[in-house]
Amino acid sequence: MTKMMKRRLNSRIKAIKTYIGKTGYRKFKDSGKLLHRWVAEKKIGRPLKKGEIVHHKNQNKLDNSPKNLQVLPNQGVHLKVHKRKRYIK
Repeated sequence: MTKMMKRRLNSRIKAIKTYIGKTGYRKFKDSGKLLHRWVAEKKIGRPLKKGEIVHHKNQNKLDNSPKNLQVLPNQGVHLKVHKRKRYIK
């Protein structure tokens, strides 16, 4: 993703109406779609596949910057990432 694309994406996000849902993730008011999944799709240039998980690297649910998001193939891999981080601390 180029710097220009990142700037456009950030300005779009600021202009779009969102709210924080019960689970602590930011969602779009009009569709209810999770913002971090939308940002991840823009980052990788395609829709997420069924079962793909978007991981927040810094574990901050509200930090939806493209550099903080990682697309993982499934929940099993996502759990392994979290287990690994617990042992590293």
